[in-house]
Amino acid sequence: MCIRYSRFFPILSVLVTGTIAPAVVSGQPRSQKTAATDKSSTTLRTRWGHPALEGTWDAATLTPLERPASAGGKLVLTKEQAEAVARAERERNEADARPSDPNRPAPAAGENVGAYNRVFFDSGSSATTVDGQYRSSIIVDPPEGKIPPMAPEAQARDTALGGPVTRPEVVERGFRDEPEENFASAERRPLSERCLLGFGWTSGTPMLPNYFYNNGKQIVQTPDTVLIFAEMIHEARIVRLNSQHLPSSIRKWTGDSIGHWEDDTLVVETTNFTDKTRFYGSTENLKVTERLRRLDDNTILYRFTIEDPSTWDRPWTGEYAWTRKDEPLYEYACHEGNYALVDVLKGARSHDNDGPATRAGQSK
Repeated sequence: MCIRYSRFFPILSVLVTGTIAPAVVSGQPRSQKTAATDKSSTTLRTRWGHPALEGTWDAATLTPLERPASAGGKLVLTKEQAEAVARAERERNEADARPSDPNRPAPAAGENVGAYNRVFFDSGSSATTVDGQYRSSIIVDPPEGKIPPMAPEAQARDTALGGPVTRPEVVERGFRDEPEENFASAERRPLSERCLLGFGWTSGTPMLPNYFYNNGKQIVQTPDTVLIFAEMIHEARIVRLNSQHLPSSIRKWTGDSIGHWEDDTLVVETTNFTDKTRFYGSTENLKVTERLRRLDDNTILYRFTIEDPSTWDRPWTGEYAWTRKDEPLYEYACHEGNYALVDVLKGARSHDNDGPATRAGQSK
């Protein structure tokens, strides 16, 4: 599905089923342990002997990237806290599924109107579990579960560019203000709004939940590559195994990914980013190291470390679980009639035209 949240108008479009055939895997799980420290928790293998990550996986979770104040600074949630998180999501879904009041007033100016209900949303149903424990945040380092403060020069750079507009919490609460010039043309709009790359870094790199919908991932393996296909805006990342990075002059939206196996863990190092995919304000010098390990037949532990000395004075790390998904992935048919982008620019031009009249009225 394609629900476009824009500055002025939302849009909904239609999906078509699509699948990718996986290679046959052999072997049986040796253990059902979920401990992140158990490096040999499965013997599932591809035909050529690599640990098998193939399949379709669901990365949706109610665990936020950064630790909320309600967690009291603790990484691990109690069972009661986790149940409360799940219950709140169920109640929100139930409330949003009720018929809308036909006599309700128009939304306030600048309010994110969202969708007419949550029937198309799939934000997850519970907090993620790692080591058999519910987690309060995806970030595990720094220990407080927060993204490290940005360097002063990074803050200035971020502000000048209007700041990131695809953070999950920003999407949830409505986009922050941006410089007016960002609405001058389609080329100035974010890649996700132009249906080119998944918003919320669902496509990568790193790969995060977007707390909306379309959090599916499909992994396909060959002897010398691993493909990770993201359901959100159909991005396919190709990880070249035992290879070398491309020359620094070659830059890619999701970076250049090379991988190798450490025991049963796929380690992926990604560099060569462009300045168009600024992960939480990062620069093109961003380096992301990802680790994917199949814990059992139904779980992959996904872990990532972020490094960019031009943005943060220290690396930071997060992890969360992907669960097996028995449903097919769907085509994200976003460009076919992306009326939202047209409406964004129309809304911006209307705003431009209103400016002089508004200022004239205020001067009287």
